[in-house]
Amino acid sequence: TAKTHTTMMLLKASLLVFFAALDDAGAFNLPGLANIFKPPPSAATTSESNADELQLLQAISNTGNGKDADIETQSRVLSIVRRMETSATPSSTLLSNPEEAKILDGDWFLQYTAPSEIENDDVASPDDKWVPVEASGGEAKINTRQFGGAGAVSGGGIPVDASSSVALQSFDIEKSRVTNEIQTGIGLVTVGGKFRESDTVPLRAIVAFDTAKIALNVGPTIDISFLFDIRAAIKGTKEAGWVETTYVTNDMRIGRGNKGSLFILTRDRDAVKP
Repeated sequence: TAKTHTTMMLLKASLLVFFAALDDAGAFNLPGLANIFKPPPSAATTSESNADELQLLQAISNTGNGKDADIETQSRVLSIVRRMETSATPSSTLLSNPEEAKILDGDWFLQYTAPSEIENDDVASPDDKWVPVEASGGEAKINTRQFGGAGAVSGGGIPVDASSSVALQSFDIEKSRVTNEIQTGIGLVTVGGKFRESDTVPLRAIVAFDTAKIALNVGPTIDISFLFDIRAAIKGTKEAGWVETTYVTNDMRIGRGNKGSLFILTRDRDAVKP
């Protein structure tokens, strides 16, 4: 019956969240207040940076959020991104200074996601490689195993195809919370939690997920947040992922996740041709 089918779908979704959460969730691995904020002095504001942003948007257009990007396109994107990251590195006090952090506040739309490294790629330059700083203390418990899904995100640990749906990530700087939303076949999945600045890497936000809900296309909203409490009891910590902001302006944000993923987000939902 329809009722039995719905129950089975909910059970499957709950189990996916639970077992994926045990394996550690990426901080985005999934952006409403699209306000215009004055960027900090070190944020990218030059015409050269704007030209790079335009070039990057053109490169990631028509790639299905990265899923349909061929090796040449992926390599080109990584090259542009590394140029932007190295020429306009955000201020080291981006997360600790409330005024600087305002540039992160509000909604961001995920336009492209892919691994930070391309397997079996003989084209990419060694200069295009991004190497994360080793974590220490409690952060060392967070899983950093490579997530190789181009055009996909891990919403609270659930791999979700984002090639045909624009994922939303919202930062609430005042409350130190981040919320990820993405539409799936069964409904809207929302995953959120508190974040804090890393003790060792200033631009790294450590996320402790505490909320997971599925608003069914047909039916009620199911709250399965308790699964994160179970995960925390087993893992010994609620912190399950991190994301580093490696480039940010009023219009674009680039991030790198604990599972090796590259994220390119914009304030404008329609900034990229799908």
